[in-house]
Amino acid sequence: MSEAFTYLNGSLHAEAVDLAEIAGQVGTPFYCYSTAAIAARFRRFEAAVAPLGGRICYAVKANSNQAVLATLAHLGAGADVVSEGEARRAVAAGIPPQRIVFSGVGKTEAELVFALEAGIGQVNIESERDLELLSRLAAARGKRMPIAIRVNPDVDALTHAKIATGKAENKFGIDIAAAPRVFARAAELPGVDPVSVALHIGSQLTDFAPYEQAFGRVAELVRTLRASGIAIRHLDLGGGIGVPYHGGPAPDVALYAEIVRRTVGDLDCELLFEPGRYLVAEAGVLVGTVIDVKQGATRRFVVGDFAMNDLIRPTLYEAYHPILPVAEPVPGATSAIVDVVGPICETGDFLARDRTLPPVAPGDLLAVTHAGAYGAVMSSTYNTRPMVPEVLVNGAEWAVVRPRPSYEVLIGLDRLPGWLAPPNGPR
Repeated sequence: MSEAFTYLNGSLHAEAVDLAEIAGQVGTPFYCYSTAAIAARFRRFEAAVAPLGGRICYAVKANSNQAVLATLAHLGAGADVVSEGEARRAVAAGIPPQRIVFSGVGKTEAELVFALEAGIGQVNIESERDLELLSRLAAARGKRMPIAIRVNPDVDALTHAKIATGKAENKFGIDIAAAPRVFARAAELPGVDPVSVALHIGSQLTDFAPYEQAFGRVAELVRTLRASGIAIRHLDLGGGIGVPYHGGPAPDVALYAEIVRRTVGDLDCELLFEPGRYLVAEAGVLVGTVIDVKQGATRRFVVGDFAMNDLIRPTLYEAYHPILPVAEPVPGATSAIVDVVGPICETGDFLARDRTLPPVAPGDLLAVTHAGAYGAVMSSTYNTRPMVPEVLVNGAEWAVVRPRPSYEVLIGLDRLPGWLAPPNGPR
């Protein structure tokens, strides 16, 4: 876990703020993020890639809270976005449009028009349809959009199947063998400027060997393209560096940077990096309250007020998140093997299975760590549960950066058609 979360005076703190204090004021469950942890990870990554001429565009999909984006904007980050909504969030948080890269499969015409009119710095092309459509839209507006063509290098990232993106059977990018033909077509089209090759082979990589293989293939492609007269000036190397959910040190970004230098460092390209999880995962925790401790016929359940709709990663990806009691355990306390579950009407509603925890009782607070990435951003209102509030800590200060909506607000988002509305009631 990040050094920003430590036990002080018998209670788990985020920097200098007691998580129990936050729980007492905002209720549970809630997410809490550490400014110091985000800044430390950003600076570590920046120090590793800056000598390579690298720029960082944070992958907004990992955590798109405006306060998190603004924190990274103040540190100098750009943004990697995969929708118009994420682009709008990034701009609203203070990230200049020219420092935004628009990635993602299946961009709509409206999204490409937005990118052109907002002055987005680069669009990553994922298909020939993307290319032709963007060319037509840009030319009609008298604009010329810098583009990267995302290639699929057919490299196994050795990660979970649902977050692998660089294999031939994945939906992302253009087959690397077809890339020279697609780049040649892009060079002929009006309104687009093919200046970059992009790739992203997956998420949660802790073994860097796949990067070396993928970057080597891209280096060969760049040389081929230049030999054909296409002036590639940039490389978008994506993100995907993982975090140690099971404990231990974070992956060595200096080693990652050395792989980059060794494979593409001689190409004289400006390099773009798009870390997401690496920057924010360990900067966040999800805090909930124990509702019940229930002994079943074969398993012991700790039932909390947090659930799969608040953090879906364990259910969706079989992901592991460490769980700590907010009250520091008494030394030598007898632990037990439990399942930590939520109140949702699904057997799949769990945060942990077969987990060894110290004794807990109803009313105790638990903190699910490494929850700053793909946590709140993937949450839902399933079972009509309001979205979880988010809190940002900065030293001894903290603020609610997304409030918990009331049931009235949540239910009020629905609208009854005229034939169902009560005669004198709202429609």
